[in-house]
Amino acid sequence: MKPINYAFQNISSSDVNAVIKTVKSQFLTQGPKVLEFETKIAKKVNANFAVAVNSASSALHLACLALDVGVGDWVWTTPNTYVASANCAIHCGAQIDFVDIDPFTYNMNVDLLYSKLKKSKSLNKLPKVVIPVHFAGQPCDMVSIYKLSKEFGFKIIEDASHAIGSQYNKIKVGSCRHSQITVFSFHPVKIITTGEGGMLLTNKKEISEKLIRLRTNGVTNKKKFMVLKNTENQIWNYQQIELGFNFRLTEIQATLGISQLKRLEKFLYDRYKVVQYYNKHLKDLPIILPNQTLGNYSSYHLYPIRLKLKELKKSQKEIFRFLKKKNINANLHYPPLHLHPFYKAMGFKKNDFREAEKYHKEVVTLPLYSGLKKNQLSYIVKVLTEALR
Repeated sequence: MKPINYAFQNISSSDVNAVIKTVKSQFLTQGPKVLEFETKIAKKVNANFAVAVNSASSALHLACLALDVGVGDWVWTTPNTYVASANCAIHCGAQIDFVDIDPFTYNMNVDLLYSKLKKSKSLNKLPKVVIPVHFAGQPCDMVSIYKLSKEFGFKIIEDASHAIGSQYNKIKVGSCRHSQITVFSFHPVKIITTGEGGMLLTNKKEISEKLIRLRTNGVTNKKKFMVLKNTENQIWNYQQIELGFNFRLTEIQATLGISQLKRLEKFLYDRYKVVQYYNKHLKDLPIILPNQTLGNYSSYHLYPIRLKLKELKKSQKEIFRFLKKKNINANLHYPPLHLHPFYKAMGFKKNDFREAEKYHKEVVTLPLYSGLKKNQLSYIVKVLTEALR
């Protein structure tokens, strides 16, 4: 069997043809395709505004800036995520902290969030922003988190890098019904791809306008934002009014995104069928399968299983290496953020967030993507069964 990656992009001939057409067009950047992509994404998830950028990491950074996160502020997120979910706060000069995960969903534990908020209020150290992460496509309990934001006065950035297409209580992730900003990722391992890319969704016009400036070096050509009035050369005038970045998405990337978006429902269905196969054929093994919260619809970006190590004679590392040896490129999502050297240097230590640490010692992420064939799936089940003996 050829190597099976844990994730892989699905690029069609229509994707290729669309990109070629754009490459041959007048615009390679700052043209009409980015706006078209933004408009289509916003409509898809029922948000008022969408702002495309070159990565979800950039999107998270700009989201913090747009909500005025800075020196002296606190931002909280989950330890079970990629580093960008926390780095965005550090880039703004803020301090970061974490809320441990729920043992069922692997998302931020809302009960622990409430307890931590009460304690932090007494210490006058409440967060300015909380960043819940929809891990593996499983939506967080946004209704409860939103209620807490009203009680304790923080703002919300949803890190939905895994979750385009996900829903909770029939509310689409990305609609920003219970947040100020939502972020999507279009990395090749995600549901749809632009090669690299990200998107910010918001229902606030002023936030979208600030995000547009920040992704373009803080520059504007809109008269209502210009500080200097009646300057010479108005016909081509623009002004930098704040410090920003070149975080723009190209026309080429946006074109690929538009083409991919047409097949979003198919990609989601393909992933759902893979999950059904795994659930059926793995249910009797000494592992815990991913849970699905009642009322949620997951995009199933990842399929993380938890090993029942007390019932096994092998360690997580041995099982992981066995899969690799058999050309199954499984993965581990995620090493707890607080145990990375960068964050340990800030004072975080082992046993700070026990559930995330316990989860990491047991998890193995199995391959899941649109395009996995049945013979590959049966091979994965066969090898995993052998590995667990």
